[in-house]
Amino acid sequence: MELVLILGIVLVVAVLATGIAFATSRRSLRRQEEAERAAVEQAPSAPAASQLEAEPLVGPGPGPGLEIVLEPEPEVVLEPEAEAEPEVLVRPRLRDRLGKARALLAGYVGDLRSRERIDDDTWDELEEALILADVGVGPTQAILDDLRRRVKETGASTTDALLELLKTDLVEQMSGADRSLAFRPGEMNVWMFVGVNGVGKTTTIGKIGRQEVSAGRSVVMAAADTFRAAAAEQLQLWSKRVGADLVRGQEGADPGSVVFDAMGAAQSRGADLVLVDTAGRLHTKVNLMEELKKLRRIVDRSPGALKEVLLVIDATTGQNGLTQAKQFGEAVDVTGVVLTKLDGTAKGGIVIAVQSELGIPVKLVGVGETAADLIPFDPQEFVDALFSDGA
Repeated sequence: MELVLILGIVLVVAVLATGIAFATSRRSLRRQEEAERAAVEQAPSAPAASQLEAEPLVGPGPGPGLEIVLEPEPEVVLEPEAEAEPEVLVRPRLRDRLGKARALLAGYVGDLRSRERIDDDTWDELEEALILADVGVGPTQAILDDLRRRVKETGASTTDALLELLKTDLVEQMSGADRSLAFRPGEMNVWMFVGVNGVGKTTTIGKIGRQEVSAGRSVVMAAADTFRAAAAEQLQLWSKRVGADLVRGQEGADPGSVVFDAMGAAQSRGADLVLVDTAGRLHTKVNLMEELKKLRRIVDRSPGALKEVLLVIDATTGQNGLTQAKQFGEAVDVTGVVLTKLDGTAKGGIVIAVQSELGIPVKLVGVGETAADLIPFDPQEFVDALFSDGA
């Protein structure tokens, strides 16, 4: 019993000693920290930790009586950002942007020129070239039939003469359509953009918005593609960049309400133009087409407001673009086509196919990334670009 008592007393003494030692140690550390802090405050400057880590001292240390003096970090002064220069819209030459399409035809044109006269092989090669360029089987046959008639009427016998007749025929087939974008000053002007996802619809609206604002018109953009938050965000970036107003709703909101509000905002602000972005889920979805019809009806509540329904097609999709054009044309009465990414494909013949099979004029073509690279389509310039350096 006495042994247990003695052990207990020893244990208590040990615990008390440990506590006293711990408290003493803490007081000592605290005094040390206070002394270091006071030294730092009295010093003229102190190097940043990042500087010491990034620039360690090298070489022999200081000799007796020498002191290392670290220069203070220079103060960083942030200059105000310069205002962005307004983008200068310089229209590119179509010939400079259709290299892929021209390269596809160049081989055939070279082979044709090497022939002394027009024969069956000449017609076969010409047919193959037009089909590979994605003119389409039907339009190609129509072009060749008309070309045979012209050759017979003119008595052309050389391949050079044949190619000149072909160029004339292509220009005539695509001419005559009204390719201007309808706009009436002093009225409500609404341009509605339709097309499947991924064709560049929202980007096209941004580029057109930049061009219209540069022309002195006030623009309201309507983010009616409420099914994709990314579409509204992208359009918002474009609106800020070009100086246009934006009307958008919550994700999943009724697209019709966005269009209605955008038209109301344009009316109250006296804006010249409303650009409407729409959803672009698969064109085989019946509900998408019904939604587009509904949007058109909302715009039509203001008689004469809807000036354009522009179908945006990715030129790299070739003949698939015709299927899209037919579906959208039946739903909302498309007034024109915007053909994007024409510079990135050899299938330039889709321009001919769209108008030949659908009777819908191609009004704009995209041949680059900037706003200036969305240009009005000109049949003569297009044909000259395809056959330059070869015909």
